[in-house]
Amino acid sequence: MLRIFLFLCCLLAAPLAADTSVPQSQAEISLSFAPLVKEAAPAVVNIYARRVVQARSPFADDPFFGNFFRDFGSRPQVQNSLGSGVILSGDGIVVSNYHVVGQATDIRVVLNDRREFAAQVLLGDEEADLAILQLDGAAHMPHLPLRDSDTVEVGELVLAIGNPFGVGQTVSSGIVSGLARSGTATGNARGYFIQTDAPINPGNSGGALIDVAGRLIGVNTSILTRSGGSNGIGFAIPSALVSQFVAQARAGKTRFERPWAGLVGQPVDADLSDSLGLGRPGGVLLAAVHPASAFAAAGLVAGDVVLSVDGQPVNTPAEMLFRMTVRGIGAEAEIAYVSRGETRVARVAMIAPPDDPPREAVTLDRGAVLPGLSLARVNPAVAAEMGIEGAPPDGVVVTDPGPYGARAGLRPGDILQAINGRTVDAPGRVDAMLRRAAPRIDLDILRGNRRVALRFRV
Repeated sequence: MLRIFLFLCCLLAAPLAADTSVPQSQAEISLSFAPLVKEAAPAVVNIYARRVVQARSPFADDPFFGNFFRDFGSRPQVQNSLGSGVILSGDGIVVSNYHVVGQATDIRVVLNDRREFAAQVLLGDEEADLAILQLDGAAHMPHLPLRDSDTVEVGELVLAIGNPFGVGQTVSSGIVSGLARSGTATGNARGYFIQTDAPINPGNSGGALIDVAGRLIGVNTSILTRSGGSNGIGFAIPSALVSQFVAQARAGKTRFERPWAGLVGQPVDADLSDSLGLGRPGGVLLAAVHPASAFAAAGLVAGDVVLSVDGQPVNTPAEMLFRMTVRGIGAEAEIAYVSRGETRVARVAMIAPPDDPPREAVTLDRGAVLPGLSLARVNPAVAAEMGIEGAPPDGVVVTDPGPYGARAGLRPGDILQAINGRTVDAPGRVDAMLRRAAPRIDLDILRGNRRVALRFRV
């Protein structure tokens, strides 16, 4: 009897089999993220990228020593970068950050199960800090579904999955701390972000920010920090923009295309709100509307205040551009705005920047004063390509300074306004104007919001 009693006690004390079933309710998920991570983690990858850069001499810009060290220190160097990415489809479409894979000559993607793939960049954009990759020879890959980021709310539980500091795939948890964060991310990314307190560190860039259903709501891109480590203020690029990138990449685009607004605007603060009689701050006050803009065709004029795009409120020009971008060229957006104290609604076409007037692009030949200098007339398409904001409707922009122009101090994007006091009004006239001005040449240029004078002899 004693032996039977001890045998029964051993059976009762034996551990129960582990339950590996997927939680069926929010309450069950909140007890553990393990089942969620098991499903989502295989779709998050590590990315190793190499790029060759040209090292510059520290004396290159020195007016005296630059001539002595011109042929030194210009050796190619290999830079390695480490980041993360997210597989979005079974055929191996991957999203990551541009600063991880941009201009890379060799990209290696390592999956959670240690499989490795070479990858090619299909579409990248430095301003948005997004890149779409294609894994070579991939099929039946684990992938994450996209959730509409406009449905995300502050306070939702989220997980950040990536490869911080190269230690291996890591999962951290937190909540959505804020939405519509614009102009707060570091690096090249500009626009609209989801803020989270889930710890994000170097190496997490390009990793996944997912909800408790395992859907991708954002791509981790940057943090605010003074020490280099996570302080609980991280930013992710919303999935709505990721979706637009994937669509353009699949359509064969090699350059990301944004709708052109043709507007100059500013946020409406409390003072502006009072002076405009709006009652509360909010919206974007239009300071200028280009005649060729679709907004002008829809009846909007300078002085109007745009309140929302497709029902989503906009409070900064960056938010407005984001809303237009996720709609995409060829679509229409519903614009709510205030004009002369009356709230109105207009349907505005999302159009590409027009290449009008003709750009009249020229490159000066070997016999010119500045051989290799490339110029074009400023129009909306050229301004978009060169990243020029608020450029004058008439002007000539430097698209490539060439070797001699660069030595004289010219940069891509400079707007050439005058040569020796004479106004420059067409690219085709620049060569003749430089010849008449030689040997002492004075250039008046507009560089961003600054006026710069360049003086040199040829």
